[in-house]
Amino acid sequence: MTLFLLKRLLQTIPVIIGVTIVVFLIMQMVPGDTAQILAGEGASKETIENLRKEYGLDQPLYVQYIDYMKGVVQGDLGLSMRNNQPVYNEIMARLPITIELAFYSTIITVILGVIAGIISAVRPNSVADMTVMVIALLGISFPSFFLGLILMYIFSVELHWLPVAGWDSYKHMILPVFALGTSGAAIVARMTRSSMLEVVRQDYIRTANAKGLDFYLVVYKHALRNALIPVITVVGLQFGALLGGTVLIESVFAINGLGRLIVESIRMRDLPMVQGGVLVASLVFVIVNLFVDILYKFFNRRIDLS
Repeated sequence: MTLFLLKRLLQTIPVIIGVTIVVFLIMQMVPGDTAQILAGEGASKETIENLRKEYGLDQPLYVQYIDYMKGVVQGDLGLSMRNNQPVYNEIMARLPITIELAFYSTIITVILGVIAGIISAVRPNSVADMTVMVIALLGISFPSFFLGLILMYIFSVELHWLPVAGWDSYKHMILPVFALGTSGAAIVARMTRSSMLEVVRQDYIRTANAKGLDFYLVVYKHALRNALIPVITVVGLQFGALLGGTVLIESVFAINGLGRLIVESIRMRDLPMVQGGVLVASLVFVIVNLFVDILYKFFNRRIDLS
């Protein structure tokens, strides 16, 4: 297990480097002059040039990137170009909210998706199966932000049951968490159904049924445990998708999370903040996938992680 963890941690190094390079180059291709945006309209050329020198924008791209990576290796993500505050502090203030949103949405995804997938798999081609799959198709088709707007209109504007925006109490969490978790639940439901149908056709399941074991015992103890292996993979990937999806949901519900911070920083061309935000989000995703790999061993002890 220790060797496996070391290997996976080493594999994250090229991933992180690749992420920083891609984000750095994309930000350079965004139209507009960063120094001009920071200086504001009507700023003199001298002011703009001073800002370029202050933030190293007058240096070649490879020099800017190397300087940034030197700081990252030392744990310094730089200073925000907007307010001259440490990027690390800004991100750490917003990150817990985004992780909380993604985590609760993942729970919704797993609960709804697995239950719906089991219902479809144990009664294939039935009315229940068709109904669940149609709902799953609709769930995949609906963008999370659009569903969020619909939920906001129904439960906040019309019924006045839940607050419109914010992240101050559990009532504020319900709409954004459900909006973000529903699309993921549809994907998990389809995967659970497919995996369960494959497992229930196995000989050991037929043997368990032939022995007269309780139907629910066969489904939940024998079939589901083995069917969850590919589902766990999908859930791990979905967490990454949900982590990225928080950008839109946080904007719709005015949640001051990491996603909203990145959007605001992109608008202001605050390169250090964008790079730092994406870098931290990537690290969280890598850690979650490492945890998912460890879960494989829990559900199937025959899997070798060495």
